Amino acid sequence: MHAQPVTGISSMATRALLEELAATYAGSHGRPVTIESVGGVDAARRVAAGEAFDLVFLAADALARLADGGHVEGASITPLVRSSVHVAVRAGAPRPDIGSETALRDAVLAAERVGYSTGPSGVALQQLFERWGVARALAGRTVQAKPGVPVAALIARGEVTLGFQQLSELMNVPGVDVVGPMPPDLAIVTTFSGACGRLARQRAAALAFVRWLASADTAEVRRRHGMDPA
Repeated sequence: MHAQPVTGISSMATRALLEELAATYAGSHGRPVTIESVGGVDAARRVAAGEAFDLVFLAADALARLADGGHVEGASITPLVRSSVHVAVRAGAPRPDIGSETALRDAVLAAERVGYSTGPSGVALQQLFERWGVARALAGRTVQAKPGVPVAALIARGEVTLGFQQLSELMNVPGVDVVGPMPPDLAIVTTFSGACGRLARQRAAALAFVRWLASADTAEVRRRHGMDPA
């Protein structure tokens, strides 16, 4: 008898990482894992609406809210990776200086259009623009990617000239050049965690998969996808 697959839902930031690790786990442990990756806001909404998943992979604060609402098991929340926001431009475009707060602010103000996500990194970026006092100056020049649409796609299509998103979503995307991370004092770092869904059908298998994901066995793969083990 074939093992029942463990099902999960995740935000886009961890899509490629989880795809690779799910395939590895299925081969080494004989347990198939299927994970649907969508916009983080949409994923949280679907879980909160009662859609059943064995596992939920989201930013730690989003999982905490779902746990407070009784939609995931709070005790099962397991930190997996820390993911930092990087800056990118269209391939071949001039790379702006982003090495200091002043330089990054000037690069943002000089950009024709600035792209950011709907996730926690996008919220943090908007707060940074407010703190800088440039939100009004940027009105009409910022583009928030629709849920499930990577900022990298906007950059590659030329819809934005400067983009901010998790490195894991910018890496190795045709048409996109990663300029680098934000300055250390402005770093936007999101911890992504996994948790067992309240309506999980394969709870024991799901918890075993999460423990493996957080183990030293997967640390190198997590780093290779542009994230640090949490």
